Amino acid sequence: MRSNPLHFRPTQRLLWAALCAAALAGCGSNVKLDDKNVPVESRTGAGTGGDTSSTGTSQSQVTPVDLTNNGGAGVFAGTGKVVYFDFDSYTVRDDARPVIDANAKVLAANKTAKLAVEGHTDERGGREYNLSLGQKRAEAVVRALTLAGATDGQLEATSFGKERPAMAGSDEAAYAKNRRVELVAR
Repeated sequence: MRSNPLHFRPTQRLLWAALCAAALAGCGSNVKLDDKNVPVESRTGAGTGGDTSSTGTSQSQVTPVDLTNNGGAGVFAGTGKVVYFDFDSYTVRDDARPVIDANAKVLAANKTAKLAVEGHTDERGGREYNLSLGQKRAEAVVRALTLAGATDGQLEATSFGKERPAMAGSDEAAYAKNRRVELVAR
């Protein structure tokens, strides 16, 4: 008697059901985390390069950076560490430019320096949504840092979503402090 290929023993049915459930569990999300078109907002129109005179030489306005600590947290002393965001947005605001520029100058001057770029959100919204939004915020800051002179190899974007609030509370003041990206020396 020939066996039917669609007839399974009870243990085979259980194994098949477990495999199908595991495969479907991995397909349950429709949140895109690989969006590479991360906007960086600029309302000033200022470029990132130095002023070039008619002779072709660059007039840099970069201040010297103390590099005595070879890539540790001391290299980033005096630079800002937090970039804040508007509600439900991952667009880097103009008020973040000093923090971005200062950290990018340090990274450009010291190629061994590295930063972890950690995205955070306020408590509103679901866990999956906030992890995605935190990742997009971190990637937006990475893009702004690379446009200002850092390299991709010096930066690592991660998201903590709403899991690590900077300020406890359920009011706008707490929400505003929690919608952020933190720059952590590695």
